[in-house]
Amino acid sequence: MIRIFPLLVLLVGHVQAFEPISGYHFMSEETRQMQDDSFENPGMVAVDEGIRLFNELRPDEEYSCASCHEPDGSKLDREKIATYPRYEENMGGLFTLRDQISHCWEIKLDRFPESYNSPELVALETYVRHKANGEIVRIESSENMEPLLKQGEALYNMRFGQLDMSCYHCHVQHQGQKLRGQTLTQGQSNGFPEYRLGQGRITSLHQRLKECFISFRAEPFDPGSDEFKLLELYTTYRGNGLKIETPAVRY
Repeated sequence: MIRIFPLLVLLVGHVQAFEPISGYHFMSEETRQMQDDSFENPGMVAVDEGIRLFNELRPDEEYSCASCHEPDGSKLDREKIATYPRYEENMGGLFTLRDQISHCWEIKLDRFPESYNSPELVALETYVRHKANGEIVRIESSENMEPLLKQGEALYNMRFGQLDMSCYHCHVQHQGQKLRGQTLTQGQSNGFPEYRLGQGRITSLHQRLKECFISFRAEPFDPGSDEFKLLELYTTYRGNGLKIETPAVRY
């Protein structure tokens, strides 16, 4: 269940309208070519691992992910994937795609729960989002979602850490400028999980948020926390209209 932060809601007004631009357009031509080539894209290793887990049928198990969605994932609902995070009343409110995968992992497959940022769940999310590549991100702004969006926006604009910085400073105020030789993007989430060249690994959105908090010397929230889910909601909402491009390749 997502907690309500009434003080945070008072800090913001309406969600700011702007033209969303994928991080893809801030990358070098070499990096864009790497992302576009499925043989050169290093994030495809996570997709392949996701395929293996998707089709895995362990001893004494009756079902795999493929039992419901076909071995090639052809029965996955691409359009629905593009609407996460969603408001799911039966699931207690805000529900991310990772929450859905974890729910199936535990309830449908009857497996031992994994941590929110476990390699297995990240690989499965990478595969599932990859199957929805090209779908348009469209987060709803319903009556139930509106207070959650405002909370996410408040966190996005809130200053944290010794550097007294917010997400807004890098990805709105200084987007397009250089920081340590890298171009600051809008911080869009349409490519996550994405392959980070600097770290040399596939990175989930919550892991990237954690890294950002550490970079401005703030105590990060935990992956899967209410706060990071609210930030995921708002950052994804900011990218409504962009195409899913998982796994993106970024610095």
